[in-house]
Amino acid sequence: MNRVSYSRRNFISSALAGSAVTHCQAQASNENGDRFDEPAQKLELHDDADVIVCGAGPAGIAAAITAARAGARTRLFEVHGCLGGVWTAGLLTYIFDFDKPGLTREITRRLDERDARRNPNPSRFVYEPEEMKILLEEMCVEAGVKTQLHTRVSAAFREDGRLRTLVTESKSGRQAWRAPVFIDATGDGDLGAQAGCGWDVGQAKDCPCQPLTMNALAVVRDVKALAPFISFNGTDEFNGPGGHLTCVEAFKAELKRAGVEASYGHPTIFPVRDDLVMLMLNHEYGIKPWDAAAISEATMRSRAEVFRIMRALRKLGGPWEGIQIASTAEQIGIRDGRRIHGRYQVTRDDLIKGARQDDAVARVTFGVDIHADSKETNKTKPINNGDFKMRPYDIPLRALIAKDVGGLMMAGRCISGDFIAHASYRVTGNAVAMGEAAGVTAALAALSKRLPHEVAWSESLAKLTKIGLRA
Repeated sequence: MNRVSYSRRNFISSALAGSAVTHCQAQASNENGDRFDEPAQKLELHDDADVIVCGAGPAGIAAAITAARAGARTRLFEVHGCLGGVWTAGLLTYIFDFDKPGLTREITRRLDERDARRNPNPSRFVYEPEEMKILLEEMCVEAGVKTQLHTRVSAAFREDGRLRTLVTESKSGRQAWRAPVFIDATGDGDLGAQAGCGWDVGQAKDCPCQPLTMNALAVVRDVKALAPFISFNGTDEFNGPGGHLTCVEAFKAELKRAGVEASYGHPTIFPVRDDLVMLMLNHEYGIKPWDAAAISEATMRSRAEVFRIMRALRKLGGPWEGIQIASTAEQIGIRDGRRIHGRYQVTRDDLIKGARQDDAVARVTFGVDIHADSKETNKTKPINNGDFKMRPYDIPLRALIAKDVGGLMMAGRCISGDFIAHASYRVTGNAVAMGEAAGVTAALAALSKRLPHEVAWSESLAKLTKIGLRA
């Protein structure tokens, strides 16, 4: 999507689309009535931030907290009513690749102080999503981040090839915001696409993409009686007795006994706390994450599947007696969104050779995790690893800097990479590390009137050390 360049004066006086305008006359723009001329309005322009972060998932909160701790006036916009994204609104409850320096260790420590973490493995563990919500809010307040929830980025405007202004939609209507540097942490690359960046998605421009999943929390009568079906309940093993796949197969047998089949070929129960568990049961195939109608249908369809399975299990009685859904995710889990073109693309070859980078912001140890892209594939191979053995590899800072638009960085699963690499680095431990790198680099660039690509990673690393996020 191309955007017209605006000067500061012209931007304030320009007629921008305004959904909140109700007093103006509007009319269809052609005889067939298939286009609508939306009335224009002038927007108040806010210019009080050095760094603006869009999206408050694991990458976004890390970017905002780090930028603020580095001395930048930081604004954080989030579409949902809480911070944390897939951790909280998405009820993920299970974290991968989290054994990294910086905020990952701080979050782990602070969860432990609240007795809100299960499974001692530092690389992957289960947490309580409500405790995560309040913890992230406290951390943003402590850092001085100005947070605005229930707010969606709806437009982005460039000046001379540099992103200068964005427009948001919220209960306050349309608002315009300026900053020297922006960070796209929306997951789906919404800001980058609106700013006119090139991007990729899935295996091709029209996908196929990895499927969506609706997570849910459930209360059970006796979690000990369900131990054979609960993955990572005392062991971190994937195979063998008590391992993840053993529990999955045992759970699938119970679903068959109940007369139902999950649309996800590896239906999983995760322990959360006491008699509270998380259910990961479904797949929604062929959904583009920017298609609001399709996402809506997938959300309702998957929620109905969760309840259908829960009711069927309850009828079995025994250890399943009294099982009850406590909560379904507000945000359906999206694996594949836009990957914004950056100054470096992380590729399958990087994973094969275990690439090392001078500007490495994170070392990824999580393997390739590709969920089936169709119902047919799900029947025989629900998950595959790309048919090769991955070696730990580095994500360079260059992959976090937009190639097509100045003043824009990315963090999380919307960074620059190919389909295979994305299936490895997209997990949330890596998202936090990327957020830290983007946040500190954006702060240094903004405060010194430079662009992000003009800041050396050595300088960012030194700043992370100074603010206590590196040893």
